[in-house]
Amino acid sequence: MVNYQQIKYLLFLLVSNISLHVVSQTKATPMNYPPTKKQTITTTYFGTEVKDPYRWLEDDRSLETKDWVKAQNKLTFSHLHKIPSRNIIKDRLEKLWNYEKLGTPFTEGNYTYFYKNDGLQNQYVLYRKKENKTPKIFLNPNTFSKDGTTSLAGINFTKDGSLAAYAISEGGSDWRKIIVLNTETLEKVGDTIIDVKFSGISWKGNEGFYYSSYDKPLGSELSAKTDQHKLYYHKLGTSQEKDIVVFGGTNEEKHRYVSGQVTKDQRYLIISAAVSTSGNKLFIKDLSKPNSALVTILNHTNSDTYIIENVGSKLYLVTNFGAPNKKIVTVDAANPIPENWVDFIPETTNVLSPNKGGGYFFTEYMVDAISKVYQYNYEGELIREITLPGVGTANGFGGKKEEKEFYFSFTNYNTPTSSYKYNVETGTYSLYWQPEIDFESNNYTSKQVFYTSKDGTKIPMIITHKKGLKLNGKNPTILYGYGGFNVSLTPSFSIGNAVWMEQGGIYAVPNLRGGGEYGKKWHNAGVKTKKQNVFDDFIAAAEYLIENNYTSSDYLAIRGGSNGGLLVGATMTQRPDLMKVALPAVGVLDMLRYHTFTAGAGWDYDYGTAEESKEMFEYLLAYSPLHAIKKGTSYPATLVTTGDHDDRVVPAHSFKFAATLQEKNNGKNPILIRIETNAGHGAGTPVSKTIAQYADIYAFTLYHMGL
Repeated sequence: MVNYQQIKYLLFLLVSNISLHVVSQTKATPMNYPPTKKQTITTTYFGTEVKDPYRWLEDDRSLETKDWVKAQNKLTFSHLHKIPSRNIIKDRLEKLWNYEKLGTPFTEGNYTYFYKNDGLQNQYVLYRKKENKTPKIFLNPNTFSKDGTTSLAGINFTKDGSLAAYAISEGGSDWRKIIVLNTETLEKVGDTIIDVKFSGISWKGNEGFYYSSYDKPLGSELSAKTDQHKLYYHKLGTSQEKDIVVFGGTNEEKHRYVSGQVTKDQRYLIISAAVSTSGNKLFIKDLSKPNSALVTILNHTNSDTYIIENVGSKLYLVTNFGAPNKKIVTVDAANPIPENWVDFIPETTNVLSPNKGGGYFFTEYMVDAISKVYQYNYEGELIREITLPGVGTANGFGGKKEEKEFYFSFTNYNTPTSSYKYNVETGTYSLYWQPEIDFESNNYTSKQVFYTSKDGTKIPMIITHKKGLKLNGKNPTILYGYGGFNVSLTPSFSIGNAVWMEQGGIYAVPNLRGGGEYGKKWHNAGVKTKKQNVFDDFIAAAEYLIENNYTSSDYLAIRGGSNGGLLVGATMTQRPDLMKVALPAVGVLDMLRYHTFTAGAGWDYDYGTAEESKEMFEYLLAYSPLHAIKKGTSYPATLVTTGDHDDRVVPAHSFKFAATLQEKNNGKNPILIRIETNAGHGAGTPVSKTIAQYADIYAFTLYHMGL
């Protein structure tokens, strides 16, 4: 058994004694940043001129940008290499990461499928088994490319399980390829479908499938806007050039996100169309009737609505239309407009996330971001509340209607994900699989607290750490947040967080406004001109941790990615005194131009755009992290992380933000940018790179806290 106190002592010894000379030299000497040229580029918004001297970094294909990336990485890694604890943390991460991981099993045709990772494999392997026979490999993404950066990005089986269409992502790109396999012979069927983006896969019988994409971009894939999504139908045995556009592609009305789903009984095609990440139109087509018309269910984007089930022509819809916390309604497909909807499972005070399987509906509710699950029959009668293994997050509770047993998973911040087998008739379950991991979960505790934000709103936060922790204000703490796009942060286990807590660290996660923890109202309380609420909630979380002696500003780091990267960027520029270290990852950091890249325009529901109105422009300019940087301010030690191949949040945000911080920071703390080559927004990133990034982040954080 590893002696964690010994590891912590060794870290202290290395940093305090062996490397005292290195520490003092590194911290006392101002960073010699690579030169970043400036250009005179000005954009006028409603009569206000805004300078953008580093806009040339938006050109991800230019040699100048590539040279800048190399120079910045050279500086960053030269600094990280000097941190004595770096390799110790990396070795511990690698050792702890090296355990068998198993996904929740699911049934397709005559096989039970499950994902498995032996430990340090770059990608999970998809296995299958028939009855009690030995499992065999079905798909091994680790063989898709030599460097491990091509990943399995989705798979869908025909109803009889004889065919499977799976998508691959190369180098973390959102642009995908779809390959069809005969599941018995494992031979490829037909041609590979290319240039697919933001798409599901849904089979129509065994004849073909629906998928979605945009026109192939001209020039850079990373900066080309994607605002005209189309739903295609591909018939097996035909070339992709003959694929039919089923929906979208008209000049009259553009939709940025379009998806098609065939119901389990193969009777209906359901089409969802949206212009942003929130709200969708909904249409239905009867596939049992040749040349049937497309019937409108909802022709506005004022709600998020989808069909979860149908029994003949009776449709079951999940919606937040008139029900911010969601409910399930029923309606006949012949006339499915909202006026005819009948409540099936009404809205409650908690947010609903339903599933179905075994002839029942399972409703998971978030109660202060904690899971509670109930089982209902098809008449809408409550059968039972399911007592979960603990306080945390449950997922699954879904399967085919004829299956009487299926699986669910459970986890929280200090408990690795385990799988359970559930019997729908008895309501009992048994442990199916539990990981064997070198981490003593019982030595840690999670506590949920409620603190008050700037405007008086109560915000929940879960704080996890070792038992017996002394509240002396000197505990290294990572405050992690997101706060946007209706995303809910519920308890889940992470090897990276486990290693952080082993070293005496605190991991705190508040459920900020802008998320979905309390439904649509909670989401809307953190969008557009209410976005400052999110930053205020995060700042108040930090203040709570400090006021209650969990930590202090000298031992606090803030972290977040994507929209969470924006959160970190805004917080560190508004309150640079509040934290010692800032860790923005793949952040949306230029709020005046985010919508001019790739899918950025689809985020306007949450952010608004600078061209929308003078009021919106002024609001965005006021908090935009890139534009909020003030010359001569002492910003916290900052490690910006991003990929050089990321077409969801273009690296230019991070590039320009880091360059501006380096220019205007007063030099007391380092501003570094760690750019992972051939990596995207997380998809396909090899485990070795993930471990290395965690090690660098934690070593950087502890080092600049003086630990």
